[in-house]
Amino acid sequence: MHRPLVTEEMIREALSQGKKRIEIPPQALTTPAASQLALERGIEIVRVSEVTSMNSPSDRAVEQPTVQNQPSKVVVFGSDHGGFKLKEELKPFTQKLGYAVLDVGTYDENPCDYPDFAYAVAKAVSSGEAWRGIMIDGAGIGSCVVANKVPGVKAACCHNEFVARNAREHNDTNVLTLGSRVTGSEVCKEIVKVWLETWFAGGRHKHRVDKIDQIETRFLK
Repeated sequence: MHRPLVTEEMIREALSQGKKRIEIPPQALTTPAASQLALERGIEIVRVSEVTSMNSPSDRAVEQPTVQNQPSKVVVFGSDHGGFKLKEELKPFTQKLGYAVLDVGTYDENPCDYPDFAYAVAKAVSSGEAWRGIMIDGAGIGSCVVANKVPGVKAACCHNEFVARNAREHNDTNVLTLGSRVTGSEVCKEIVKVWLETWFAGGRHKHRVDKIDQIETRFLK
């Protein structure tokens, strides 16, 4: 079944028309770039099934998004067994920062394979289900490799705040991987905070990030 795609160009068109709201079908997919631009510019993306529950067509026409009714930015979390405890500590911390949390597992400390959960995190970001993703394993490296295999994902393994800030300002990453056996939980909290709150600087960095995206498209043809 064909699923409609909401792109960055559609968000920009809505902005040019002065719109603050876009209505889409329930089955539509939203690209990561479109989701981020909409959040940055205050465009509310509403699925038709949600819109039809409102009182009347006239109500839909005049309603504007407010701080109260804007959805929180969704951060998807995943881990393997080695990262489970740190994941459980970082989720409430992230919620206190004002973000919604989606957990794709693992849900206990039974041995499991990090590629399964790293893929689930990356897929949620790539599909637009989540705004950003955080994946935790023992060192953070394996999950970073997995996440970067998913189209639309730019993942960074960060062990300090400087790298986290650079990963956002210079590289526009949308998935963060952490190593529970490498970095302490308090440092990880600071990394998460910096990474979530730092915006892409654009400028000369955009040209370089565009080249990264172009490399990816060579293998999608």
